[in-house]
Amino acid sequence: MKVMIMAGGKGTRFWPWSVKDKPKQFLSLLSNETMIQTTYKRFSQWLSSEKIFVVTTEEYLGLVMEQLPELSPEQVIVEPYQRDTAPSVALTALHFLDKGDDEVLVMSPADQYISNSEALKESLLLAEEIASDENAIVTLGIKPTRPETGYGYIKSEQENEEEQVLKVTEFIEKPSLNHAKDLVNNSNVFWNSGIFVWRPSTIAYYMKKYQGAMWNELNENKNIFNEIYGSLPKISVDYAILEKAEKIYMIPSKFKWDDLGTWKSIERIYEKDSNKNILIGDIRTVSAQNCIIISQDQKVLVLGVEDLIIALTEDGLLVCQKSHEQKIKKILNSWSEEINRNE
Repeated sequence: MKVMIMAGGKGTRFWPWSVKDKPKQFLSLLSNETMIQTTYKRFSQWLSSEKIFVVTTEEYLGLVMEQLPELSPEQVIVEPYQRDTAPSVALTALHFLDKGDDEVLVMSPADQYISNSEALKESLLLAEEIASDENAIVTLGIKPTRPETGYGYIKSEQENEEEQVLKVTEFIEKPSLNHAKDLVNNSNVFWNSGIFVWRPSTIAYYMKKYQGAMWNELNENKNIFNEIYGSLPKISVDYAILEKAEKIYMIPSKFKWDDLGTWKSIERIYEKDSNKNILIGDIRTVSAQNCIIISQDQKVLVLGVEDLIIALTEDGLLVCQKSHEQKIKKILNSWSEEINRNE
């Protein structure tokens, strides 16, 4: 088994803590270690170092090598541009297949919270057995604890307590709140962890079948892929392959998991004060309740507010009602496009 840590995302939903020049996977959100360092350590506890790889973009290569000096340059696959996960997965498969290497591959995000490394190991070793079969894909499912509209969901065949592996019947991407409430009441519905296990040849099979133009473009232009990579479609591997694949399985996982994709997600990790605030930095509050307040360098005084996210860094200031958090990414993207048009 090999592990590929995916570390090319921009993490805009955590703005201004996470910014384009240094997104959340390279930040210390939960401990003195950065997220990518914690992820690497999680796997290196039971995998030899030469089995762990990272795929990232050209702009983050320096950060990867700085934060993971254990890696050799040969263990880092570099995308010229960020094009979402489907092109990244295709590039990864080609990298190994060109070396005649078809060993089972775990693809894992760099920025997740996982409570129990040993339980993750057990799930992945079981997944390795299944993924060794021809064209088999295995994902890890997380039992949902709340109706979450920012996650993808996986529906499986009816769960049986004696079964460790379930056949996937449907992927559901970011449902409405009412739909999410219905989903969490179903025993055969799980959160999509974003961790997938398959062989490079399996990736190639499904890319040829469902994303033939992208696969051919990469496969036929290996010597000049830097020139053509930017023209590839921005599409996630979920849409490109997983929602269409006919041989996909899920292992219900036995560890606590969090995507850490939004500001409110840190409420599930950090301790709150007596007024249900999370305070990071030199912060004083008076009559403030249920807020997330972060300041990197400045003293901050907050009075008489509730349910706010306030984040102050050298890159900007965010003041946001918690109920509007899901709009941050869309607004930032629109703002960036407007700036580019005016330059």
